[in-house]
Amino acid sequence: MRFRHILSETRAGLLQNLTMTLGVVMTMWVSLSLFGAGLLANQQVDLMKGRWYDKIEISIFLCTKDTRGDQCEPGQDATPAQKDAIRQTLEANPEVAAGGVYFETKEEAYAEFQRAYEGSPIQDSLTAEQMQESFRVKLKNPEQYQGVVSSVVGLEGVQKVQDLHQVLDPVFSALNLLQWATVGASALLLLASALQIGNTIRLATFARRREIGIMRLVGASNFYITVPFLLEAVISALGGIALACLTLAAGVYFWIIRGTRESIRFVAWIGWQQTGAAMLGIVVVGLILAIIPTLITTRRYLRV
Repeated sequence: MRFRHILSETRAGLLQNLTMTLGVVMTMWVSLSLFGAGLLANQQVDLMKGRWYDKIEISIFLCTKDTRGDQCEPGQDATPAQKDAIRQTLEANPEVAAGGVYFETKEEAYAEFQRAYEGSPIQDSLTAEQMQESFRVKLKNPEQYQGVVSSVVGLEGVQKVQDLHQVLDPVFSALNLLQWATVGASALLLLASALQIGNTIRLATFARRREIGIMRLVGASNFYITVPFLLEAVISALGGIALACLTLAAGVYFWIIRGTRESIRFVAWIGWQQTGAAMLGIVVVGLILAIIPTLITTRRYLRV
């Protein structure tokens, strides 16, 4: 009997405050969608960093007869003594992984050039003698590379030091900025949702103050009086949560799985596993936003 009364009160409350309930659903829909997008952006950045940073190598290109540089002798290749000095410097560096120094000869560089430009008009534009010898260096921690670069950039026989961080770091910085902007915007909207839920419950308690007073007189507990309001908030939140999860799933499916993943295959993209984790976060945050403001508001305004 009590459970039927609770459901009846919940239904009546939702119908009486239908427009405000729809406002709560819409606000939570947008805010939770942005929050989920922020979670996915965070996972995407981590996934890309794990994929690319683990493969990053520092390439130290040596002088040839045709190259110019502050550490190059005009018309002369890097000497064996210079190569040994460069290798010893790299192997002694604590940032370099054990066995992470590999020397690429001109012949190996030429073979790689032929494979990369097979069938292209420029495939036969260079000879093996014109290729540059180089050291390829694998790091212990791909994010700690400055020490290696600074240790070899001024050595005799080094024409150029190539580091992919110069390309990737601005990209990841932009992605991180986008991620935090999304999270910041969603946080403001989540706060607005919490305030809107609190105001809705406050108005509902005021509209039913006579019924609450009667329930108090017949000995109803605070919990029994609070449950209908709590269910109203949870039902509104579940509507916003469901719409946010559908929005997130649709975005991942049409934009990532059916779109960029097929057109840009060399990037590690998020999938359903990451989407499921983001949806779980949406559910948890959405329920917290519904329950906490309701409990705070009812505790304050149910005193009659």
